[in-house]
Amino acid sequence: MVDGYQPLTDSQWQVIELLLPVQRRRRLCLRQVFNALLYVCRTGCQWRALPSQFPPWTAVYYYFYRWQRLGLWQHLNTVVNALDRVAHGREPTPALACVDSQSVKLAPRIYEHRGLDAHKLVNGRKRQLLVDSGGRIWAAHVHAAHRHDSTGALALLPQRPWWARRLQLVLTDAAYRGRFAQHLLGLGLVQQISSRPPTQRGFVPLARRWVVERTFAWLACFRRVVVDYEFTPASHVAWLLLANITMSLNRV
Repeated sequence: MVDGYQPLTDSQWQVIELLLPVQRRRRLCLRQVFNALLYVCRTGCQWRALPSQFPPWTAVYYYFYRWQRLGLWQHLNTVVNALDRVAHGREPTPALACVDSQSVKLAPRIYEHRGLDAHKLVNGRKRQLLVDSGGRIWAAHVHAAHRHDSTGALALLPQRPWWARRLQLVLTDAAYRGRFAQHLLGLGLVQQISSRPPTQRGFVPLARRWVVERTFAWLACFRRVVVDYEFTPASHVAWLLLANITMSLNRV
């Protein structure tokens, strides 16, 4: 894990440039726009507090939401994850995945998709993550914190995307029984439940499923996602994917 904000290196930009719509001429340099988004994700600063070394915050804001609507963040995330796996001698796509959730506080004065997680005593939203055996985020979904994991996780894999063709086994805890288990069965996937023994308290490393807990710990290094500051869950998902893109680029 690299501490603090770091701009894209030349080799990293060569990867990102191939995936961005850079065909037409622009006044702004998209590399500086992307660096500005990395800065916001890492430091959690407000849009209007973006340092002057970056393009105007209105332009950076525009590109963030435009790329979100185009589905570019998911595409970038998938490609960079595949490159990261290949660089470490793995197949481009995972055959095993881990699913878990984390409840986070929601910023004040935002009431959309807000709920109380009575178990964790968190008033905010819950984020569902699907990661591979290396902790890379392949899919994310955000919803109100009071929704049950078994129904909230259905949006992680509404159908089999191309990167999930090799996927065979999904590791979860006992909260994902029910509708999510039936949904996985309909997709031809096998669910394996791995839960903490009832006699133990605190963090207990579980075989192969502890990687998703490590991913949640990694996300704590990105201040924009420590607390949900977004009016829409889709925007928070975009920041989660950008944080994962940053980590994958640093490993390639």
